[in-house]
Amino acid sequence: MLMKLLTTLLIGLCALGSLPSLNTRDEWVPLLDKNLSRWENYLSFAHRPDYNGNVPKDASGSPIQPIGYNKDDNRVFSIINDPGGPVLRISGEKYGCLFTRDSYENYHLTLQVKWGSQKYEPRLTKLRDSGILYHSIGEAGVEYWRSWMLSQEFQIMEGHMGDYWCQANSAIDIRAYQSEGVMNRVADDKQPFVAFKKGSEAYCLRSGNYESPPGEWTKLELICVAGKSLHIVNGHVVMVLKDSRYTNENGQDVPMRKGRIQLQSEAAEVFFKDIRIRPLTAIPTEYAGLF
Repeated sequence: MLMKLLTTLLIGLCALGSLPSLNTRDEWVPLLDKNLSRWENYLSFAHRPDYNGNVPKDASGSPIQPIGYNKDDNRVFSIINDPGGPVLRISGEKYGCLFTRDSYENYHLTLQVKWGSQKYEPRLTKLRDSGILYHSIGEAGVEYWRSWMLSQEFQIMEGHMGDYWCQANSAIDIRAYQSEGVMNRVADDKQPFVAFKKGSEAYCLRSGNYESPPGEWTKLELICVAGKSLHIVNGHVVMVLKDSRYTNENGQDVPMRKGRIQLQSEAAEVFFKDIRIRPLTAIPTEYAGLF
């Protein structure tokens, strides 16, 4: 009887060994659903072409108050229930952001993005624009457009997928070419790391244009581990970044390695789908040599 029980137990253990791994670090977590249950939003203003960084004013010269948190009555952020899964539509009509309820550290984010047809002031004659803002902390409305949190930006723009912008007083180091005159630095994974921060150089061009043709989805990936990050467009690494930080009121650099994820509303209609995230413990092996 004892031998039979041991045999049964052994068979059971073997069967468990053949089950799929339960290691959650290998599992992707979807961030989109029909109710946007993992997200909140903030809306500031419908900016005009003459905006100069100051609080907008009405016809009488009085300051206009931002719309604020979770007051999206005009459905700037909405879900389209597509047969292939939920699709997020951002109209772009007002500047602002959709941001995750949770903060994230050490992760691999992936999503697909496609442009809509609508554009608004002040970008009617400019390129369509949006972005992924990561390591986002503090209140919204603290940067030039008074619409977003202190963060690092993975630019989403026509022909510029993967550019970098400092948001507010963020700073980071990027492998990039030396600039000359009025030219911007261009990312290149064979160049030394250069500091980007407010007050000096706050913008860097991606290494190349790998955006999908108009009307097609572009796959974007953001990898963040221990202050290092990678901007990846359709499988191509377009920027290598490290030492994510911000400069405090005393001029001191403070590490910034964890925060919410924001998706920008920036005067252009844009669609997102298949937004997923998974935790990481290290930069994936195939990219480790870039640092």
